[in-house]
Order: sequence, then C-alpha cells, then structure tokens
Amino acid sequence: MSDVSTGEATSGAGVEFDPFSEVFFDDPYAMYRRLRDEAPVYHSERYDFWALSRYDDVVEAHKDWKTFSSSHGVDLHTLSTPPDQVAMFRSIIMMDPPAHDRLRALVSRVFTPRAVQSFEPIVREVIESYVEPLDGRDRFDAVTELSGPFPVEIIARILGVPEGDRQQIRHWLDLQLHREPGRLGPTAEGEAASSEAGAYFYGLVREKRRHPGDDMISRLTQAEVDREDGQGVTKLDDKEIAGFATLLGGAGAETVTKLVANAFVLFARHPGQYRRVIDDPGAIPAAVEEILRIWPPSQYQGRFSLRDTEFHGITLPAGHPVLLITGSATRDERFFDDPDAFDIDRPPSQSLGFGLGIHSCLGAALARMESRIAIEEMVRRWPRYEIDEDGLRRVHMSNVAGFANVPVRVPASATSRR
Repeated sequence: MSDVSTGEATSGAGVEFDPFSEVFFDDPYAMYRRLRDEAPVYHSERYDFWALSRYDDVVEAHKDWKTFSSSHGVDLHTLSTPPDQVAMFRSIIMMDPPAHDRLRALVSRVFTPRAVQSFEPIVREVIESYVEPLDGRDRFDAVTELSGPFPVEIIARILGVPEGDRQQIRHWLDLQLHREPGRLGPTAEGEAASSEAGAYFYGLVREKRRHPGDDMISRLTQAEVDREDGQGVTKLDDKEIAGFATLLGGAGAETVTKLVANAFVLFARHPGQYRRVIDDPGAIPAAVEEILRIWPPSQYQGRFSLRDTEFHGITLPAGHPVLLITGSATRDERFFDDPDAFDIDRPPSQSLGFGLGIHSCLGAALARMESRIAIEEMVRRWPRYEIDEDGLRRVHMSNVAGFANVPVRVPASATSRR
C-alpha cells in the first residue's frame, strides 16, 4: 500500500490515537491500521507526542538511540516529567549509553543462557504449585489464580524477596500502571504504591548488604562497575540496586502474566491452533512467539527525540515524546502476511515483543521459558476448555495490554493427559 500523499494526513488528520482511551484499552487494532495507512508519522495535539506505527519505522527507531533517547522516560507520564526527576529513578531503562551499557553488562551476567537454564527447576516448581490446585476443577480464573501470581513468585524468589512479600510486588505494580481514561499519570493510589515499592526494595537492598544470601540482590551488592566518569571502579549503591530490583520485579511479573492469559483466550478462539500444540508440544515455543506478535503485552515504548528525523516525507522534530507502537508494528501488513490471523506456523521473524536494540528485555529468555512451561502444563491438564467471553475483563494500564480476568470452564468430560 502506498504512502498517503499529503503531510497533513500523514501527521494525523482524520485519525486519533489516544493511549488513555477505551479504544486503546479494549481493542486498538482497527485504529492501529488507520494509523499505519493514514498517519504513519502521527502527532497528538492533545498530548503533544509523536508516534510511529509501521514495522520498519519502529525497528529503525529502536536501533537509533542517539535520536530516540530513553533518558527522559519510557511512557507518557515519565516523558512529561522533568529530566532531573527522571534521573532520580536510577533505572537502566531510563538511561542511554555509555551509562546504560556499563550497568546492562553487569546485570546481564545474571541472565546468561546458562544462568537462565539453571532457573528451570524453580520455574517448573512454582508453576506446578499454582496449577495443581486447579487441576480437576470445572471453573477457575486463568489470571487471578494462575498467570497473575506465578510470574512474580518466580522473579521475586530469584531476586531474594522473602516469601510473604512476593505477591505484594504484583499488587503495587498493578496500581502503578493503572490509568483512568484521559489521565496521563497514575492515580493517587498508584503514586502511593510507587513510593511503597521503592521504599520496600531500598530497605531490602540494605538488609541484603548486611546479611547477603544466595540471590540476585545479594550478588548485586557485591558487584563492581567501571563508572568511566572519574569515579573509577565502584560498587553499585543501594539506590541503583533498588532500581534494578524494582524494574526486574515489575517486568518479570507483567509480561508473562499477560502472555499466558492471552494464550488461554487465543487458543479457546482458535481450537485448530490449540490442537496443533496438543499434538506437538514441540510447537509451543513458536506459539509463544505468535502470541507475543498478535497481542504484545507491551503496546508501546516511549522515547524522546533528540534531533530532527524524517519518515515518509514528514519531519519528526526534536524535543518531543515519541511512542514506538509495538502493538501496531506487529500487525503491519507491509511486513507480515495476513497479520491479523493467529498462526503458530508463521515463519520466524524479528521479534518486537520483548523490545529491540539496546533496551531489549534482559529477562526475555526467562519469560519465554516461563511461558513455554505454563503452556506445557495447560496442554497437559486441559486438552479441552472454554472461555466465558462475557466474563473477560481487560486491564486499563499505561502501555501494558491484557486481561485482568479470564474465566475458564472445563467440561466434565474433559480429562487431563497426565
């Protein structure tokens, strides 16, 4: 399909992208198609951001951190916050190189392929502990009883969070990410949750520094980093480690929670695809990638333009928030054949579901493992099930999409294949 011919149309006339609207929260895909066709370089007058929605443009921008910076924030709320306040978050996802590279290299040691593989017994143990009580029941909620609690249990255990505190991380995060229609930032409850989570992790880091254990936070208290800013080699301070822990705890909870819930809904709506993974569990990793593509949990990534750049004859100016819309890019018919079809046999392609470029998700391999094992258990225990479509409820979050409730009914005649 050819580009539209006028700058006015390309910059947004006739189509509205409001990331705080019911359309965005509930089903943005028809709107995304209009963005790609009519306004691939979109400007929101209401919120004063720009957005890219085509696959090639989103990929290009992800790779160009010198133009599209993360140091001003990663969603519209932080992107509208003064930069000196953003820097106080001490979060790696809100840094550009070289500071980003040094810290990422340090934390990447925890997520080497060998290290991630060593987590598999923990992952299986935790998932089975949540699946077992559901097996044999005729009704359960796939989110509140399974995909919601197990991912945060896993990442919190790896971090070293005490058992009784682990689920609280998820509840804080849900409050922080929740958005009311038309509201740029979190609610008062979300602001309070953010403060409580930050204070909790800071206190936990201080405790681990005094009494280290066999966990990620303890190892980070002992790690050293070359600052290259005149400070030489130093240890990470408590705020830096608390920032890491907060980020990993949140990312480790949200993406897999949404992905596994999406799997329940998509397979129920596409029984032929479910039969494929039942007959061939070796197809599950490809199914995980297709679920990520068709319903990516992270719908957009925020950046800040540091210099003018041009797309489709339109100048995207310096000095503005820019949204890279993953949820649109992964449905771009210019790149994918029949992009709205859920097809686990789709040829492999560059995944955007866990980000791209310097900020690709550190825990992507762990998230894929968790999702694969959860679907393996799903296939083994529930070869037949139904979704109560009327009971489906979606979250209303800043840049995260998915379900808050997925009611599942298991027919009496359906038995597990254990």
